Amino acid sequence: MPVLRDLFLAMSTNAVLRNFVVRFVLSRRVSRRFVAGETLDEAIAVVKKLNQQGLQVTFDQLGESVTTAAEARAAKDGYLRALEAIAANQVASQVSVKLTQMGLDLNADLCLDNLRQILSKAKTVGTFVTIDMEDSKHTQVTLNLFKTLREEFDNVGIVIQSYLYRSEQDARTLYALGANVRLCKGAYKEPAEVAFPQKKAVDANYLKLAQIFFDANGSSNGAYLDLATHDEKIINWAKAYAATHHVDRQRFEFQMLYGIRPDLQRKLAAEGYTMRVYVPYGTHWYPYFMRRLAERPANVIFLVSNLFR
Repeated sequence: MPVLRDLFLAMSTNAVLRNFVVRFVLSRRVSRRFVAGETLDEAIAVVKKLNQQGLQVTFDQLGESVTTAAEARAAKDGYLRALEAIAANQVASQVSVKLTQMGLDLNADLCLDNLRQILSKAKTVGTFVTIDMEDSKHTQVTLNLFKTLREEFDNVGIVIQSYLYRSEQDARTLYALGANVRLCKGAYKEPAEVAFPQKKAVDANYLKLAQIFFDANGSSNGAYLDLATHDEKIINWAKAYAATHHVDRQRFEFQMLYGIRPDLQRKLAAEGYTMRVYVPYGTHWYPYFMRRLAERPANVIFLVSNLFR
């Protein structure tokens, strides 16, 4: 349903609608399907439950496109508190970070300084940081900053999106670096000049990019692949391909969003695969929530059914 997808993506950036929906208590309650809570304590409680089910986690403190350096530093401090909470509660969790939340659009040096503090703290805690990918106008600068940070830290990974034409070359470059890469389809509205407009082509490219990491003749030079998808056809393809080509399960994992296909998440963990759940939390849940509605018709049905209960 491309029209519905475009509608929700447009809504995700509409400030007037955001202010209305955020004040709508029922919508906030419904958003808990996809958001672990507005506070760190609420999120930690969710992580503990997921860990008890054999699931790994990556934390995402919601928020993007800050407008001041003070906001960027406050977001960084929030991540430092999250890392302290991970250590104090002894939960199995990494963290995921958006560069615009760290001040990328304001000042690249500010962004780098914030990230270095987060990575240093994560190193002390003994965990990993993944740099989220945002819209295509940020793709190159995000990759550049990742490469800079990877020269200093070994606990940092990056995301690439299969709907972008450029991602095949990016995947080959990152594989050659031995990088940890989260492969997702992409959740932003992009022009046809830079992204595949049809889902079928996005899915086909996803498989092509995964094969770059899988086709390593039994070795991977340290490269690691996070298969971030809820598409059961792709998941089954990955399981079969890895088995047929003798891809060690220590070289990849599956990742899914909190609140989507929890049954499948538990099934993969029970089968012995590393299954990581992307757990967002915080008060800035509106854009994230709208992008989740844009991704799958089933999510819209869930919203409507709850609004009229």
